[in-house]
Amino acid sequence: MDIHESWEKALKHTEIIRPRVQPLQTFEATQIPYIFLAESLADQGSTVIRKGNVVVDKPSIILPPDLPQFEGFDFEKQFSGVADYLTTFLMVRGIRFPSLKYENKIAPLEVRTEKLARAVDSFLQGLQRQENVSTGLVIGPEDCWQFSVLIFICGQIARSAEGDVRKLFEHYRDSSQ
Repeated sequence: MDIHESWEKALKHTEIIRPRVQPLQTFEATQIPYIFLAESLADQGSTVIRKGNVVVDKPSIILPPDLPQFEGFDFEKQFSGVADYLTTFLMVRGIRFPSLKYENKIAPLEVRTEKLARAVDSFLQGLQRQENVSTGLVIGPEDCWQFSVLIFICGQIARSAEGDVRKLFEHYRDSSQ
């Protein structure tokens, strides 16, 4: 499967079960923990669990001319020669990233011998019991998990954008007086 097919598959099958409730930080980098669940391609009836943490740089109103950087998403392992192509690929599809650096720190891969629906219920209940407002729960295809995580991150950024712009203007106004 090429990058185009992976993107389309992720768009079609990614579901954000539980978004992050806590807003992103306006004046510093934000750590966005997530749990990604997928049906195992190797062992039918099992669920693949990817836990990670994406560090998103603080937003800025005027972006430097550099292109966004995606570290820790393993795109190179799956799609050879994609490093320079990825940003263009996403921009052509109308996707803009207000921050410039996204670093994905992944915990070791886990596999549970239970169906995806049961794993979703288990993780959802665990997050609610812990009153965890910072971790998102996402499901999607195992073979294009990177795009599913980026879709989740983009959603979180979009939810915070209006408040970030307001806070940045207030901060600028207060500091200039």
